[in-house]
Amino acid sequence: MTKLLGFARFRKTFDRDVRKTERQAVSITKSIINRRRYNRFIRILGPGIITGAADDDPSGIATYSQAGAGHGLGLLWAFPLMLPLLMAVQESCARIGAITGKGLAAVIKENYSRKLLYMSVALVVVANTINIGADLGAMAATTQLFVNIPFVVLSIFYAVVIILLVIFVNYRTYAKILKWLAITLLAYPLTAFLTNQDWGQVFAHTFTTVPSMDFNTIYLFVGILGTTISPYLFFWDTSEQVEEEISKHNMKQIRSVPEATRRYLHKLRIDNFVGMGLANVTAWFIVIACAATLNHSGITQINTAADAARALEPLVNGFPNAGLIAKLIFSVGIIGLGLLAVPVLAGSSSYAITEAIGWREGLYRKFKRAAGFYGVIIAATAVGLLINFLNIDPIAALIFTAVFNGIASVPLLFMLIKIGNNRAIMGDYRNGRWSKIGIWLALIVMTASVLALFYSLVTPH
Repeated sequence: MTKLLGFARFRKTFDRDVRKTERQAVSITKSIINRRRYNRFIRILGPGIITGAADDDPSGIATYSQAGAGHGLGLLWAFPLMLPLLMAVQESCARIGAITGKGLAAVIKENYSRKLLYMSVALVVVANTINIGADLGAMAATTQLFVNIPFVVLSIFYAVVIILLVIFVNYRTYAKILKWLAITLLAYPLTAFLTNQDWGQVFAHTFTTVPSMDFNTIYLFVGILGTTISPYLFFWDTSEQVEEEISKHNMKQIRSVPEATRRYLHKLRIDNFVGMGLANVTAWFIVIACAATLNHSGITQINTAADAARALEPLVNGFPNAGLIAKLIFSVGIIGLGLLAVPVLAGSSSYAITEAIGWREGLYRKFKRAAGFYGVIIAATAVGLLINFLNIDPIAALIFTAVFNGIASVPLLFMLIKIGNNRAIMGDYRNGRWSKIGIWLALIVMTASVLALFYSLVTPH
């Protein structure tokens, strides 16, 4: 009897240990599966997430900050309007690169007239050059919050650093750096959550506000559109998708036929949707944070980098030297995103020009194998730098840049529609129903906004 009782206790303990081991095994298996899913998801993120982060460049931050400071929550309605349009446009750009194995300028050159090619290249190069100058100026002005170094010297310093990074750092390494620089944008959502928002009012202004338009509102709205749906992103995203396929060995070199499977295109869409979604949501939070801090404090016009930095002070309230820490966080964001955006701007100009001329292009090539391509990057950065010798207010220049991008986007969106719907170019991967609707709506909204801006310029009311 004693032996039976001992065996029963042993069996009970044994069964308990087996169940515990099984639970641990299941838990470990789930953990491994989740980790693998997470790693797969991270590996999917590439050109789309970089493009989305570059979308919130210093020009974008300045424009969104001015929207929050000058209009409070009054322009939040723009963001749910723009999100599907931005996703449709950038997904089409990436798909063009994935299917053709060519950048946007090369596609236009092979299938359309020289006039359309030169017009498209000229628009993106002019817009990018102005944007480069404004971003370099913003980085220099931000650095002056901490060091007493002449503005022009700092602008030259950042231009040289960016050129050296682009030329001497391997593309895949640089792409990883660019992904992580986007983390600096998290300061704005954190600030928004720390400022005791009336979230009912925030969502009401986001989804139900009927805007009242005057010149300043229209000007800023065109700037928001232009800094979000920007010409340089069209050319960059298309060409970087090709670079990504080369890095993943789906094709040997630019302009060869890629192996773009439906699975690959599915990953491409995820990458773009995540990148554009993060860009749009972050911009929405920038407006909220600036409305709750700057506008609430009576600061309705951002004139300096120090004014813009004050939006982040609630994030560090209670810390010694909170104002200094806020400036530091703002500076890291502006400088980090400037280091990300200026190569994107100069690179998209270089892709456009070298594809139009027929030179070798691609960041995957060494400098000596694509000297013309890198030469254009250097020239574009240098010409943009010259803008900072004209004694232009850096903050005003950032917002003007966004507005100019909005104007330049209109004809380029029309070209994007023609290419995406062309069976001879895209075959079975032409724009689908939702892509067509999204891109056409983007063209209509941006055209109407630009026409309203021109009309408000020439009429007193």
